[in-house]
Amino acid sequence: MKTPTHTMTDPAWTLNAEDWNPDAITEHGNRFLLGNGHMGYRGTLEEFGPDERVGVLLPGVFDQVGDAWREPVNAPNGLHTRVRLNGRWLDPLEMTPIAHRQTLDLRGALHRRETQYQLDGVTVTVAAERFLSAHEVHLMAMRYTVAVDGPAEVTLQTGIDPAIWDLNGPHLPHLEASHAGDCILLRGDTAEAGHRVAVAQVACLSGDVAETPETVKDSRRSWTLQSDGALQLELQTFCAVYHSVEHRTGPVDQAANAHVQRAAARGYEAVRQDHLDTWEARWQQADVQIEGDTEAQKALRYSLYQLLSAAPFHAESLSIPARALSGQVYKGAVFWDTEIFMLPFFLATFPELARNLLRYRVHALPGAQAKAREYGYAGAFYAWESQDAGHEACTLFNVTDVFTGRPTRTYFRDKQIHISADIAWAFWRYVQVTGDLAFLWDGGWQVMLECARFFFSYAHLKSDQSHYVLLDVTGPDEYHERVHNNAYTNYMVAAALQSLLTATGRLEASDPQRFAQLLETCDASPEEIERLRDFSARLYCPTPDPETGVIEQFDGYLQLENCSLEALKSRLLDPHEYLGGGSGLATTTQILKQADVVLLLALMRDAFSVAIKRANWAFYEPRTEHGSSLSACAYGLSALDTGNVDYAYEYFLKTATIDLTGKSKQFVGPLYIGGTHPAANGGAWMVATEGFAGIRLREDGVHCQPHLPTHWQAISFSVCWRGQRLDLSMTRDGLTATAAEDNAQPIPFFVCGVTLKCLPGRPVTVPLG
Repeated sequence: MKTPTHTMTDPAWTLNAEDWNPDAITEHGNRFLLGNGHMGYRGTLEEFGPDERVGVLLPGVFDQVGDAWREPVNAPNGLHTRVRLNGRWLDPLEMTPIAHRQTLDLRGALHRRETQYQLDGVTVTVAAERFLSAHEVHLMAMRYTVAVDGPAEVTLQTGIDPAIWDLNGPHLPHLEASHAGDCILLRGDTAEAGHRVAVAQVACLSGDVAETPETVKDSRRSWTLQSDGALQLELQTFCAVYHSVEHRTGPVDQAANAHVQRAAARGYEAVRQDHLDTWEARWQQADVQIEGDTEAQKALRYSLYQLLSAAPFHAESLSIPARALSGQVYKGAVFWDTEIFMLPFFLATFPELARNLLRYRVHALPGAQAKAREYGYAGAFYAWESQDAGHEACTLFNVTDVFTGRPTRTYFRDKQIHISADIAWAFWRYVQVTGDLAFLWDGGWQVMLECARFFFSYAHLKSDQSHYVLLDVTGPDEYHERVHNNAYTNYMVAAALQSLLTATGRLEASDPQRFAQLLETCDASPEEIERLRDFSARLYCPTPDPETGVIEQFDGYLQLENCSLEALKSRLLDPHEYLGGGSGLATTTQILKQADVVLLLALMRDAFSVAIKRANWAFYEPRTEHGSSLSACAYGLSALDTGNVDYAYEYFLKTATIDLTGKSKQFVGPLYIGGTHPAANGGAWMVATEGFAGIRLREDGVHCQPHLPTHWQAISFSVCWRGQRLDLSMTRDGLTATAAEDNAQPIPFFVCGVTLKCLPGRPVTVPLG
């Protein structure tokens, strides 16, 4: 699919914030975020510091200070730059600009700002463009210009800001500045593990500078000029950020220094073009074009931008945290969000990146095994909040009682056993779509086995030996903890077990001798596989009520109080009360925090009839608060499966615009909990392509059953199946599927009951309606 060209002001590719609003600083920090997988740079202005929540996040570099929460480290800001005019620093917090604009170019992942001041009869305009290189992930660069239209003394200062915003720091308590030629270097070690972080900067000033000397002090440099009339300055800044967690081939400070020197020698335009070319290639594969709906187009494209910005294309030991690269909230941990809500996008567009995300879980297996042992179980109990090496970062007390101020015990860490099933589910989905058995040989099968071992050790066999049950668990709905036989959990565990058994048969059939060695390596046996087969056959999964069609969310759920969400919230004594937990208002009612049974239906779309889906959507929708960003997309997908396109569109917009509207919660009291929502971003892609366009990537090929909104004229996008690319374009009247010319094999394509084969380079058109 060819992505259309755009201009720098194209509204379909551009986010703008006009005028200056100091109350929007934190919100804009999230909205105008830059990222390249290696680091994230919040969308703040260049002159800002820790009070404005400037953050250069380094995912995968964790640190803990004292008893505070362990979290990822923010690096010193190597693009910190400001201007002084006649002795006064230009700062929109101190003097109101006469004009201001902040822009994010989604196509090129470029952040721009332009701010204009009037001071002492002189107008000064500050403009900047910056990016985090997608081509060289350690590199960030900026072009910063200053224009003065009258006589004034102008000081331009840039450098590496040693003041770092941390939620639970300081993580780099001792920073050391040094200079080598044109390069300024700031380095420090994390407090807990001594990981070295090094930031190097080179800045090149041009314009009306004559013989202006440069002054260097600590980690900053400055130039002072006297303007007799008009003055034009341009500063090109290059910054490299390295850390020892990832770079092990030599000192990180030397690597940062050498890299930034190379970039400066090439110049801003050259490194910028490499960055733009990389993004262009990614958009060619990932973009979704919607005709007839400007709002949906921008919201979906922004969602894809956020996913691509957070994606670790460069590493297989990283995944995507629950708040992406927008900050340290949720401890920078990886949740089950990644496998369930983000992986489908990458699996369909960048399967090699999907493999990287799953490889993170292979690397995290020792941590999951350690957690299982901690609670007395076998196998792998994956973390609810997973940090490096699978370390469980979730505490036992995650909520504070608003009335007593005391921490409240929660059961996210020790009872959300579905995490291991979600991961095994994702592993098998990857293999089904890609056919990559090598992934199973190289650790994937072992992870699936260890998850099955965990569930077998966790399950209870009924006294009559009839079936196994899963007791004392917490499902996706966090308001109801420690329940028995949560439907989502039981079905996902059953799917994980069946996937393991199918994978076992595939590997054994493809290479019996190698599989025998794999069994030995994993300390497994054919007898154990048969025990797991019996466990799978006898695991209890709640069935729909024969009269209503409703699947009970967990044992006893239907005996809870049936009240409306409005009635429940009328009982609040404090607007910040937590509705779940042992004494939460929702605990004894049927009110849910988020999709639970409906998420099950959305994931296992072929396992339930339309009538069952319709009954459960109608039952659970009015009972769901949607207090989680994971919820709306599940209801959108399920609505489409029941033929309700209007409801689906409503939920699609809710999930696609979550980081654009600014309505998401940023604070709980003084505690900052803001950031971006990559799971919702992934959910938006799922509703648009798997829902409205009706695309499903299955083991036997690509299936399609469109349900386009009435006002959409067309939707176009690409998917990958078994390494082969398929470009799709559809209207309400018909669709065209074109297999890429360089595909090596035909793609089986099933659309509205018609079976086709898409041959390389040959478009196939199918009428709809």
